[in-house]
Amino acid sequence: MNISCTLSGIADPRHPAQGILDIAGSDFKSICFDTSRLCPPEQLEKQGKQRSGSAVAPETARIAEDPTLFFSYAKPTLDLCAEHGLRCAVMIAPYLKRDTVRSDFNVLIGQLAEECIKICGNCLIVRPLSAGISKERLWEENRRFYARLAACAGPDVQILLENQCREIGGHPVRGICADPDTAAVWVDRLNGEAGGERFGFCLNVGTCNLCGQNIRDFMMTLGKRLKAVIIRDNDGSTESSQLPFTSVAHGASRTNWLDVIRGLRELAFDGELIFDIEDTARAFSPMLRPQLLRMTKSVADFFRWQIEMENVLKEYSSRVLFGAGNMCRNYMKCYGEKYPPLFTCDNNSGLWDTEFCGLKVRAPEALKELPQDCVIFICNIYYREIEAQIKQMGIKNRIEFFNDEYMPDFHFDRVEDRGRMQC
Repeated sequence: MNISCTLSGIADPRHPAQGILDIAGSDFKSICFDTSRLCPPEQLEKQGKQRSGSAVAPETARIAEDPTLFFSYAKPTLDLCAEHGLRCAVMIAPYLKRDTVRSDFNVLIGQLAEECIKICGNCLIVRPLSAGISKERLWEENRRFYARLAACAGPDVQILLENQCREIGGHPVRGICADPDTAAVWVDRLNGEAGGERFGFCLNVGTCNLCGQNIRDFMMTLGKRLKAVIIRDNDGSTESSQLPFTSVAHGASRTNWLDVIRGLRELAFDGELIFDIEDTARAFSPMLRPQLLRMTKSVADFFRWQIEMENVLKEYSSRVLFGAGNMCRNYMKCYGEKYPPLFTCDNNSGLWDTEFCGLKVRAPEALKELPQDCVIFICNIYYREIEAQIKQMGIKNRIEFFNDEYMPDFHFDRVEDRGRMQC
């Protein structure tokens, strides 16, 4: 799984150097280049009608009038990213505003997407066409649109569709490709016509949240068609791109991150995970953005850890647990049969030489007897404290953290409520 950060809200399209430096300094290794920054949706609709005093940069008007200029405006950003060790993992082609109704703009969108294909790496997100197209004609128009793009793209370029929302009376509702069954059918049909896996899907979590959808079910329907996921938070009613876990009410997230992580873990997702924090970044002072980006990288690493939890368990043939409580019990419920531990240990001497969830509970001193290839999984929220304790004991075995926040299933009756020795 590759993790990238969008440039939106961080790197100014006309002066991108500082934002790119900030991203590189936060230990991200790749970026997602949303090229709508070069020709914003509102500018595309003013094609050839640039007015004096407009807040939109003149160069964006020139791109709209002559798409062949696209490369010359994108290249400085791409060169700066390469200079600072950032790979452009994903590119997003320009798109129209969601309330656009004039279908004549679709020709321009196609031209710009073709220009993107010429400079993108392996992955290009191209939103489906919908402007001015009747419901009955949506598939046929998009079939032709994507077929043309596939013909322009080399065999190594994969084109990803993205779920969309639209507005009715100012309220977001499901738009094109927002139905998972339809999205899956479209991808399959396009691949069938292309004669190979040339198309995939990018799931925008923020769009799902705006449309009130079950994100895990959407992912399960897409299955292996899911090649990229855009991670962004919002309140479920207002379009925004915020850092995960920051759009909250009464201490609870407005996005169901439990379903997001469960779904990606269940799929063994190994695609592109794209973090879009545009609105959060814009709200922060530029002086604080380096710290914000380091926090974003920490959140991204947390997502990777949670999604790949089972992959970590698979790495080791021998393991023991540290902790004989709720987290240990959830480990045994979800993974105990597939990845059985030798035993568990606990600092509570009252539990030593007893059994918990079928495991012998031993004193921490027993860890000194482990062979070097046995890993210790800490099953207790005091991770860093216990890790320090193990190292101070002179134990050299590999230490991993296990976390049960996003397990496939839970025991909801906690150990202290039912007695420490029950499972």
